[in-house]
Amino acid sequence: MKLSEELKWRGFTGLTTYQDIATLDKDSISFYWGVDPSADSMTIGNLAAGMMVRCFIDHGHKAVLLVGGATGMIGDPDGKSSARNLKTLDEIATNKAAIATQYDQIFAGKEFTVVDNYDWFKDINYIDFLREVGKNVPLSQMLGRDFVQSRLGNEGAGISYAEFSYSLMQGFDFVHLFREHGVTLQLCGADQWGNCITGVDLIRRLEGKEANVYSTPLIMNKATGLKFGKSENGAIWLDAKKTSVYKFYQFWLNVDDIGVVDYLKVYTLLTKDQIDELDKKTAENPSDRVAQKALAHEVTLLVHGAERTDAVERVTGVLFGSADFASLSDSDLDLLANEIPVVSINSSLIDSLVKSNLASSNGEAKRLIASGAVSLNGNKVNEDCSISEVSLVKKGKNNFILVR
Repeated sequence: MKLSEELKWRGFTGLTTYQDIATLDKDSISFYWGVDPSADSMTIGNLAAGMMVRCFIDHGHKAVLLVGGATGMIGDPDGKSSARNLKTLDEIATNKAAIATQYDQIFAGKEFTVVDNYDWFKDINYIDFLREVGKNVPLSQMLGRDFVQSRLGNEGAGISYAEFSYSLMQGFDFVHLFREHGVTLQLCGADQWGNCITGVDLIRRLEGKEANVYSTPLIMNKATGLKFGKSENGAIWLDAKKTSVYKFYQFWLNVDDIGVVDYLKVYTLLTKDQIDELDKKTAENPSDRVAQKALAHEVTLLVHGAERTDAVERVTGVLFGSADFASLSDSDLDLLANEIPVVSINSSLIDSLVKSNLASSNGEAKRLIASGAVSLNGNKVNEDCSISEVSLVKKGKNNFILVR
């Protein structure tokens, strides 16, 4: 497929300043995409836009990836009722390094340039900025932004001058990258559209040249109608310290049937033929969840690498499939120990159930065992026993204890 065709097929078709996106199928374009260091990790919301970026790179366009060290000091204003808390310089430095590392993982093997807008903002004179940028941004244009209107509305808490200026800073990023790197296109998520248009207008006014913006829509959960990317524990992060590899994998494994094909298009590099085949198999036998398994594998592989993906699939196979518990390595057991209750070896089966709160009393534990609701290393047990080696206790379908 040509780039314009692939963008449409994968669902990366939001607002754009292009009259015809077939323009993207022609000569190579230098573009940029940025993430502010508001946290020490990107989320799968960021990843969706990042996968659009990969499409552009794979079709021969040149990527400049921005870490917003300067804009991160202000915080991107949104439609919430209050301003974001400002990050300390140390927090921002830590977050910038973390995001740059995630760029390296997501775009591994691809050519791209990483820039930090702090590098050009730190030396800008305030008066010069007002004369060059502020003078060329109409106030009526700024006041028309949705986030400004919502913050100035009856239930809004107002907006600070610093937040109001955020759009000017992002607009100047585009101008700087146009001048220094020949960037003529900004990629963004739908929620950044207003900020990005500022840069297009500034380049036209300051340079007399054309620049463009291309956005991808927010990913929606078709089953709920809500924004995709949240779990009962909050956002799904790319950093394993914030969302463990196991929980990350399980999130994708448990997505609904109605949306799984769309998520495969957005979040994986699988081809149309491969995804069509998964769609067919899912329609024929939904209970096999082949599309969800492929999705969980591909996204975890992209974000966390082959070693962690193999480990989490082995652990999942033991917990929910027919894989042998003895096949798990020490590192697999370490992964498992972070996700389920752990009790000490030489506990009895009854003690293990009670200590892990899977049974409220010895009496309840005895009844569970007698009724066949408890298994040890994959085998049903009907009476109490001592556990003298590393083992897995399972109660029902989804409750586990690691005896270690």
